[in-house]
Amino acid sequence: MSRYAAMFERLVQRREGAFGAFLMLGDPDLATSARLLDDLVEAGADMIEVGIPFSDPVADGPVIQAAAQRALSAGVRVDDCFDLIRGFRERYPDVPLGILTYANLVVARTGFTRDAAEAGADSLLIADVPALEAEPFARDMEQAGVEPVLIAAANTPAATLERIARLSKAYTYCVSRAGITGTHAGGEFDAGLIARLMEAGAPPPIFGFGISQPEHVRAALATGAAGVICGSAIVDLASRGGNIAALVRTLKDSTRNESPTQ
Repeated sequence: MSRYAAMFERLVQRREGAFGAFLMLGDPDLATSARLLDDLVEAGADMIEVGIPFSDPVADGPVIQAAAQRALSAGVRVDDCFDLIRGFRERYPDVPLGILTYANLVVARTGFTRDAAEAGADSLLIADVPALEAEPFARDMEQAGVEPVLIAAANTPAATLERIARLSKAYTYCVSRAGITGTHAGGEFDAGLIARLMEAGAPPPIFGFGISQPEHVRAALATGAAGVICGSAIVDLASRGGNIAALVRTLKDSTRNESPTQ
């Protein structure tokens, strides 16, 4: 059983939704990144999603884009990120960790998915690869031992949702709004999207993009989603030296006493 499958099984038994926390690796430096990852887990995050800094992150809003730029300016590179993941895996052998990155980095580095797997990553989401072009990437991931994650939206056509359901393995990343990541606009949590994904046999749906308040978490779970991922709110607070552990505890608390269907 994969780390994700074990996590979802455990949370269903507890009647909790999954809370995922995102950080940009290397922001503001490697040592701080390692400490912040510890803070997320110790505060109760069920799963971790990490970004590998890239110069043109087209799916990311200003907060995460600025974090990537700070990391790049500090000299952080892909190998440094894999080292951080390797250290995380040694400290937390059971916590699922996924990478969110972009096709340029994956294509430019021969053996990217193999290296990610060897470092201890469980999943990979390539944000700028559309579902129609994802199959060879997904095949490469599975051969390397990394679970593919694809993005679904409320306006995704039925045939594309079926492809996403077939190719995704760890979970399905559901976006709550059109556009980019960030806390600048509230999302809409479409129960119809969750129902269509479940009918197609997709892995557990997780809502992201704009999750920053307890009411967002509760609204997402009320659709039948298996959990949420919070990114920009955490990255922004960390950049200002704020208490990300308190934010994570508050948002994780909001996943409890719900009835996730997967």
